[in-house]
Amino acid sequence: MQDAPDRPDREVLATVKASAGRRFLGIGLLGLLGILVIYVAFMTPPSFGWQVFLIALGITALMVADAMRRSTAHTLELTRTELRDSGGIAIVQVDQIISIDRGAFAFKPSNGFLLRLKSPGARKWRPGLWWRFGRRVGVGGMTPGRQTKYMAEIIAVMLAERDGG
Repeated sequence: MQDAPDRPDREVLATVKASAGRRFLGIGLLGLLGILVIYVAFMTPPSFGWQVFLIALGITALMVADAMRRSTAHTLELTRTELRDSGGIAIVQVDQIISIDRGAFAFKPSNGFLLRLKSPGARKWRPGLWWRFGRRVGVGGMTPGRQTKYMAEIIAVMLAERDGG
């Protein structure tokens, strides 16, 4: 049975999607780096150990570029109860959020924000979109600043309402 779209806890309050230009540039540059490193490993081979290292580095760069391509195809959605991605992953429940950090000197993704949680969650990383490590969730990266700022403002208002401030 599908959720009714008019349920207030399923209403999408804000969405964040990776911008096409940043996606193209980020994935393209990582892919180019991987190809160039592998090219250098074969065309001007250093010692065998360095050649193996360069090939492994190039393959890793290509794998991260593909992971970034797949992850930035998703959209983040904020409802009254959770922050989730369009792939079906519930990133964090709103009642687990202690605070939000949007400051310039916060350890957060580019154009994004950092959520501090009550309890640690499983480690996950969606390159260019979000990450979760322990009691912290970072949102941003290849996302437009206005979308993440809007989502952060809504989360801040939800936290203030919940905490009675």
